[in-house]
Amino acid sequence: MSAPQIKGWCPGAHRPMLSGDGLVVRVRPFRAELRAARVLALCELARAHGNGTLELTSRANLQIRGVSEAAFPGLLEELDALGLIDADPAVEARRNILMPAGWRDGDLTDRLHAALLETLPTLPPMPAKIGFALDTGPQGHLASESADIRFELDPAGGLLLRADGAATGRPVVEKDAMAALAQLANWFVDSGGAASGRMARHLRQISLPDEWQRALPRAPRPTLEPGDTANGRLLGVPFGSVDAGALAEVMERSGARALRLMTGRLLCLLDGDSEVPAPGFVTTPGSPLLAAHACPGAPFCPQATVATRALATRLAPEVDGTLHVSGCAKGCALPRAARLTLVGTDGAFDLVRDGAPWDPPRRTGLSPLLFDDPATLLTGMP
Repeated sequence: MSAPQIKGWCPGAHRPMLSGDGLVVRVRPFRAELRAARVLALCELARAHGNGTLELTSRANLQIRGVSEAAFPGLLEELDALGLIDADPAVEARRNILMPAGWRDGDLTDRLHAALLETLPTLPPMPAKIGFALDTGPQGHLASESADIRFELDPAGGLLLRADGAATGRPVVEKDAMAALAQLANWFVDSGGAASGRMARHLRQISLPDEWQRALPRAPRPTLEPGDTANGRLLGVPFGSVDAGALAEVMERSGARALRLMTGRLLCLLDGDSEVPAPGFVTTPGSPLLAAHACPGAPFCPQATVATRALATRLAPEVDGTLHVSGCAKGCALPRAARLTLVGTDGAFDLVRDGAPWDPPRRTGLSPLLFDDPATLLTGMP
């Protein structure tokens, strides 16, 4: 079997990625929020130009799946008309920004976001997957999410700029925040960070200057869960995949004014009726489906040789901890260690305990049929 083909970039609107079911077109909503009318329009585009499936990514973006080559130009025009994409493809590709759940118009996070949008085009060329976190909301929830350069708060509420992979950061004031960000970006490039691709990997090979390691960020808060919050109703999205029709229905029936996209495969309905049924979503805390990760698998990904999500759904209640069912060794759905990882290989599965998909397996060549009785099989596994 040939090695999985690892892309050095993520799909975007201007630069979609070809998968087994067509093009994957990623939309990066500004401030991770969509007004209700735009949500409904995006759902209609997913049905008209794709296969009716939207995906919520680990960076809280939305992807339209199953877009044909012929349909793509029309889709891009309509996304542009809705104001959902940047005119400049280079800027759109750089706009990997994580927003906290509780940001408000005009607050520190909102102001930093506006300043960052102005700063992005001026930064030096960096690897395509480099991302930014604005973890400056009422509570810190983004420390473990995928970002390379992080704005955070210290325990006293002061602003910090921290390189991912470093335990401490550099205190900054708001008016100098973007200049400091540019300095850190230039250090990353000048010290050879492009070869590593990500900040944390780079810091495993080179020491960060002391000036960037002066203060601890505030302690992170527990992971958010589905349910009612002060900001609105949180809905979980199993495996990050949602039917566009189901999303449109819950938006319309709830009367929510907007949809906020969040990490942890959560959606927040702002100012909507929290009692409206939401079939297909996780509505209560503690669901094992939100601790299970699975890529689309075969036949939707050309590199996968196994189906993934039906198996992950069956196994999730039986696994104590994080489950990852990966169609190949790339591990796109969870590129880090899990309590139990199953890796598709030539139509069968390799089993990894407390590791990532590319780590040495405990067992190999497991038939999918063996998992028809998952409780018995997993109990007996080393």
